[in-house]
Amino acid sequence: MQLQLVSPCRVPRVGGAVVVGGIHRIGTLTSTVTVRRRSKAVTTAMRAVVQRVASASVEVEGRIVSEIGPGLLVLVGIHDSDSDADADYICRKVLNMRLFPNENTGKAWDHSVMQKNYQVLLVSQFTLYGFLKGNKPDFHVAMAPQRAKPFYASLVDRFRNAYNSDAIKAPFNFLCRRCIWSNDEGKFG
Repeated sequence: MQLQLVSPCRVPRVGGAVVVGGIHRIGTLTSTVTVRRRSKAVTTAMRAVVQRVASASVEVEGRIVSEIGPGLLVLVGIHDSDSDADADYICRKVLNMRLFPNENTGKAWDHSVMQKNYQVLLVSQFTLYGFLKGNKPDFHVAMAPQRAKPFYASLVDRFRNAYNSDAIKAPFNFLCRRCIWSNDEGKFG
């Protein structure tokens, strides 16, 4: 299961008009606040793609630098204008999303990662803010690496303070080639 979260902390406005949009698909939820300006959507919020996994790991130069068992793989895209309020929102939402089944009641979407005492693997992924200009990707709205690294570190600290710090895994490998492996869990179409 994949779920994309976009923080609604800052609602962009043009001439007092605000457009709130949501697209729902099987297995994927996209919730975003956008403003339409000459048929272009402008998104100014942190993005997180959340995936329920049986296990996941990050490999750099053939070496596993971080791994988890059952839990959530969270790819985090940091926008150039993200704030502490955006980080708080993403942290709160990810840790409290009810994405896991309750074996006692049979309910499919009843427990959060914290209730199950599972792990979270946070991975910084600037490509979540990639746009195509013609056939070439453009990442100009992603936060610059010099600012993104300490911002990502503060996001990881928020997760560790809000939950069991040993359950939060986060590799700090910026601007390097890496492989992200995930063993997805669940029945989704």
